[in-house]
Amino acid sequence: MPDVANTVLLVDDHPLLRKGVSQLLELEDDIEVIGEAANGEEAIVKAKSLDPDLILLDLSMKGMDGIETLTAMRDADVSSRIVVFTVSDDRSDVVAALKSGADGYLLKDLEPEELVDSIRRACAGKMVLSNQLAEVLALSLRDDQKSQGPDLDSLTRRELQILKYIAAGLSNKLIGRKLDIAESTVKVHVKHLLKKLGFRSRVEAAVWMVEQQKQ
Repeated sequence: MPDVANTVLLVDDHPLLRKGVSQLLELEDDIEVIGEAANGEEAIVKAKSLDPDLILLDLSMKGMDGIETLTAMRDADVSSRIVVFTVSDDRSDVVAALKSGADGYLLKDLEPEELVDSIRRACAGKMVLSNQLAEVLALSLRDDQKSQGPDLDSLTRRELQILKYIAAGLSNKLIGRKLDIAESTVKVHVKHLLKKLGFRSRVEAAVWMVEQQKQ
C-alpha cells in the first residue's frame, strides 16, 4: 500500500450509494474513504475537520442542496478538490456547479472503473468532466464572453504560463516540475489567477482558456 493514500469524503443522502462507492474504493490501495456525510451541514463540518484530498458531492440532496453546500464550503475556505457526482446532465446544473467552485462534474451512469480513474485523476489535480458535458460548459462560457469576459492581460507572465498548463490538463505537481517551482507555489499562483479572472474552479478556467486558444 502506498505511504500516503488519496483521502476521500463521500457526501450523498442515499446510504446505499455511499456504501456502494465506499466498497468500490476500498479495493484501491491508493484511495481511502475517511468520512461520509448525509447532508450539506454535516458535509461542511467534516470537510473542515477531516481536510480530505477530494470530496465527492451529490447535487440533489434534501435540505441544503449540492450547490449550496459547495458554495458554503468554498466560502469557508475548504481547499479540498470537490467533484460533483450526480444524475443531472442539465446545462444550468453543470454551469452552476463549476461557477460555484467545483473541480469536476461526473454523472452517476459512469462505469465503476471510470469513476475510480476519475477520482484518481482529480486527486492528482486534473480536470474531470464527463465527456458529454465539456461542450455544454464551453458553449456557456462562450455566451458569457459575449457580454464581458475575463481579461488575460490582468495575469502576470507566470500566471499565464500556469493557466496554459492547466488548460492542457496538467496537475499542480506536474506544473511545478515544468516550471521548476514548488507545488505549493503553483497553488498560490492558481488561487491568484482564478481570483483575477473571476473563476472559482480550475475546470472553469481550463475550459475558458481552451476556448481562448481556439480564437
